[in-house]
Amino acid sequence: MTTLAVTLGAAAAVAVVGPSSAAATEGYCGISWGSLAKTASSTEVAPLVGVRGGRHYCWDRLVVDIRSGGADGYRVQYVSEVTQDGSGHVVPLRGGAKLQIIAIAPAYDGSGNSTFNPANRSELVNVAGWQTFRQVAYAGSFEGQTTIGLGVRARLPFRAFTLNNPDGGSRIVIDVAHFW
Repeated sequence: MTTLAVTLGAAAAVAVVGPSSAAATEGYCGISWGSLAKTASSTEVAPLVGVRGGRHYCWDRLVVDIRSGGADGYRVQYVSEVTQDGSGHVVPLRGGAKLQIIAIAPAYDGSGNSTFNPANRSELVNVAGWQTFRQVAYAGSFEGQTTIGLGVRARLPFRAFTLNNPDGGSRIVIDVAHFW
């Protein structure tokens, strides 16, 4: 009887301590995104009109708003330095890691008129006190694409995707997890 009790106790401890196979592949908040580059081919192009952010329980979010007509192409990746479109000048960013966000969407219309005029190119979104984001900066728009630099606390998992707006526009969403 004592051997049976010890065996059952050990089995119960293993069941409580041992992770399930699903839990073993998921990290913080069930996130399994990773930190490698994310891309989506462009099937539509429209002008970029805004950048905004939001805080969530498990991640910080950056949203790139696209005018009616929508756009869905992007490249998001960690880089050693974010550079300005056209000139190649380094865009200074606070944080331990830098995400380069390239929206396949110009910040100007078909006549060359600007559609995005940030008040402060170095601080597109006020992220003071946020858990993961440290700085959001405009790196320019050149040859049909717009680059945004996102300084983050560390190289953390992220995801990128597009959503359609009810008005016919779209938005590119980048979520960066607070932890691994």
